[in-house]
Amino acid sequence: MPELPEVETIARKLRQGQAVEPGFPPYPTPLGRTVTAVWLDWPRAARPSADALIHTLPGHRIDSISRRGKYLIFGLHSPASERHLLIHLKMSGRLHVLDADFPREKHVHFAFSLDNGYELRFNDARKFGRVYLVDDLDAVTGHLGPEPLEEAFTLKVLRSLLAKKSGGLKALLLDQSFIAGIGNIYADEALWRARIHPLRRANTLQDTEIAALRRAIRAALRDGLKHGGAAIDWVYPEGRYQDHFRVYGQVDKPCRRCKTRIERILVGQRSTHFCPTCQLPDVRHYS
Repeated sequence: MPELPEVETIARKLRQGQAVEPGFPPYPTPLGRTVTAVWLDWPRAARPSADALIHTLPGHRIDSISRRGKYLIFGLHSPASERHLLIHLKMSGRLHVLDADFPREKHVHFAFSLDNGYELRFNDARKFGRVYLVDDLDAVTGHLGPEPLEEAFTLKVLRSLLAKKSGGLKALLLDQSFIAGIGNIYADEALWRARIHPLRRANTLQDTEIAALRRAIRAALRDGLKHGGAAIDWVYPEGRYQDHFRVYGQVDKPCRRCKTRIERILVGQRSTHFCPTCQLPDVRHYS
């Protein structure tokens, strides 16, 4: 599933009119364009309903393209209202802006026609993605935790969040209500950078470890952004961060710090990678 760096990269490319992935042509940015029609063939993915998108969305101008957590957010304006279109890509979602005459691919399930003859298309082979049309962003994103790259994500904030939790850190970092936007890749990368074992209990961290974790989370996410995110097979094939992984997916390869072989365990049914020397286990602090 695309994480914060991948979703942020997509938002930036949409704003700039850059092809989101190789093999697709450049396009005029959707910013400033008005939605003229909505086509869909997977109504179960539409919130609050397919009819709401089809009958309410046309006539709205796209005034902004942003991100909150793993959600893409299109700020909409019409003479009568201000609304928000949110898209969660989930496991296999892809977005393209293409000339309306360009044949739709097999797994395009939503197409938003624009007033310049282009379409914003949501391609989702596994049909896990969701599309929301709401008046109030909090209706969808209100449960999310803080954005880890914003200035408001201070050491004090992280310390307060951790003090309230007793579970293992890896599982906690995957909880979007704790911190928004972190998934499996960046959780592993951050914990390795911070030298903290993934099963360490959250409320046992010392101040120096909390500071290291905050720096590590931000560093891993910024590194991911610098490289356009990580290429996730055919779903998100554009980024190059996978060429710079320290620990994720590096089973049996030498740790970049100490040369110990990277190990893999399952945490909440998710593959979790760590260095058994740099990220020392401590049975007193396990979940």
